[in-house]
Parts: sequence; structure tokens; C-alpha cells
Amino acid sequence: MRNSTRGDVDPFIVMDVMEAARQAEVSGRSIIHMEVGQPGTPAPLGARQALVRAMEKDALGYTVALGLPALRARIARLYQDWYGVDLSPDRVVITAGSSAAFQLAFISLFEAGAKVGIGDPGYPSYRNILKALSLDPYRIETHARSRFQPDVADLGPHLDGLLVASPANPTGTMLDKPALAALIEACARQDIAFVSDEIYHGVEYGQKAVTALEISDEVYVINSFSKYFSMTGWRIGWMVVPQAHIRRVERLMQNLFICAPHAAQIAALGALDCEDELQANLEVYKRNRALLLDGLPKAGFSKIAPPDGAFYIYADVSDLTDDSRALAREILDQAGVSVTPGLDFDPVRGHRTLRFSYARSHEDMIEGVSRLQRWFQARS
Repeated sequence: MRNSTRGDVDPFIVMDVMEAARQAEVSGRSIIHMEVGQPGTPAPLGARQALVRAMEKDALGYTVALGLPALRARIARLYQDWYGVDLSPDRVVITAGSSAAFQLAFISLFEAGAKVGIGDPGYPSYRNILKALSLDPYRIETHARSRFQPDVADLGPHLDGLLVASPANPTGTMLDKPALAALIEACARQDIAFVSDEIYHGVEYGQKAVTALEISDEVYVINSFSKYFSMTGWRIGWMVVPQAHIRRVERLMQNLFICAPHAAQIAALGALDCEDELQANLEVYKRNRALLLDGLPKAGFSKIAPPDGAFYIYADVSDLTDDSRALAREILDQAGVSVTPGLDFDPVRGHRTLRFSYARSHEDMIEGVSRLQRWFQARS
């Protein structure tokens, strides 16, 4: 049967790594998971209780395409609480995770063949969703000296769009307000659509992350309940769009997705009022971050940019290998720790980097660091 070249996207390597780790566990081995960006905690208790109550009295059928009005209003209030931004609920669109939001944003903003700038290293699905939609991902090579974030000088010629993430995956680094404003203003001058991935907001270690909505209303902002709210498998997220784009995104949502899952929307609404539990999760990430920043250099991973947010450490391992995939496999086989090769995030330079996730329990991170240190001592 014939097929389309739009389906010729690269694999998501971390999912292959997860499968290798699963197979090792099936064989009876103990594996510490530092590969996947997934909290080890369940959805907040209030989220789960809200869904139980709803299931007792509601069929949980379709919602309106843009999402439950109560959830949209509560998310708008979150922007006031977190950033002091007065946001109309009309501009909030509830999506089936951030992945659906990226598809909606890219289809709404760009014609086929448009060139969209993305930083490398970066989340691999940006590149692959763009390719699958017949768009042209333009690689912006970032560096440790700029904390792996793009700046105005990196904007390539004839860009139609720019996507930034702060805090970023895989590095956890953030753009401060002046740097983010400079990018947004440069894009506005050059008629470049600006998309801000903010799914790690709330997971910060010191300074609060800046939302693009503090700077401009003429941006697309994408967020999710997966990370700070610990709801990866619920597949629920949101986007904020300019006032003039609401109806076009609504039409796309109606036709592509109908609506986000009703059950997940109910749970998400409950999660928004679970601040104490969510902050307790954040305290675990803070402890894990400190543990890894101290322990990884003793396991041979000393070339890192300390993360401002998210729950990742991105390490330059060029002094250990020129094949990060083989090194990750060696660590899994010999140390029983699952980590992600940098090739997922940077196809050109990622053979010299690894990503460590510290989203799991503190006890798991203690054991993982200990195993890595023993592995490094035996290897040296």
C-alpha cells in the first residue's frame, strides 16, 4: 500500500529506552528510571476525588470543543495568581495534552512548507510534528554559554515561526523576562509567529518562570497538566491564543479532536486546587536536583548546565564516549540505571550527551546516583 513521506519521522528514542528498561525488569532486574520525564507521583488526590464524584452522576460525554467553561475560567485565574496577568477565559483552549496543542498551533499559524525555528537541544516531538504537518523545522544550535537558549542573534533568515521552551527540555534552563521579551519583540518586528512552550511552569528552583503573556497577547502559549500537576497519562493540557484566533482554533478543535477527554477535564479542574500536595512534590524535585548536582560529577558527569526548572540534567559526555546511545545501553546493562541518549534532543550533537531525569522518588534518586558512582569507579 502506498504511504506518505509525512510519516517518515524519527523514533522517540526515550520510548525505546523505556522498553529496554521494561524488558530488563521483566527478566527480574531492578532498574532505576532516570530516562523519562514523568513524575513518580499520581494525579493529586483532589483530582481523583473530583472524577469519582463526577462518574457517579454524569455520563461524561462530549464537552464543547474549547473545553469545560469552569476549567477555562479556573486556568485564567491561575495566570492572575501566578503571574499577575489578567486573562479572558475565552482565550483558553483545553486540549488533549500539549501534543494536541502543538498540532493545533502549527496548523493554525503556518502554511505547508513554512520554516519554524526550534532550539537544539530540544524536545524531539517539536521537530517530528512539524515534519508530519509538511512544515520545515529550522535548527537553532544553542550552547552552554547561553544556557542552551536561543537569542535574537540566532533568528535565521525567512523564519515564519519561532518556538521556545522555558524551562526547557532537556536542559531545564530558563529565559529571564528581558531575554524572552527581546525574542518576542524581534519576532513581532519580522512578522514571525511566536509559540511559547510553558509545560514545566511551576517546576522552578528560585526565580519564577516568565510567561510570554506577561509581554504580549499576540503569542500562542502552550501548557499541560502533565508535569507540575503530575498527570501525564491523563492527556490534558491547554493553550492560550490571541483573541482574533479563538474561532479558527475552535473550528480546528471541532474537526480534529471534537474535545479533550471529559474525564480528564474534570480531574484537571480538581487538580488546580491541590496546591499543598503539588508543592510537596516540588520539594522532592528540589532535593533530587541537589542530590544529582552533587552526585553526578562523582560519577563522571561533570559538564552540566544546572537547571533552573523542570526535572532534568543535560550532561556533556564527550570525554566518556562518542556514542551516547551505546553509553546509555552500557549504563542500563551494567548499572541498572535507565538514562536517555542526547540524540533524542539534538540529532547533530546528541551523540555526545545524556539526559538524566530526576522526577521519581528521592529514594530512587539516591539509589540511582549510588549505582552510577559504582559503575564509574569500576569503569575507570
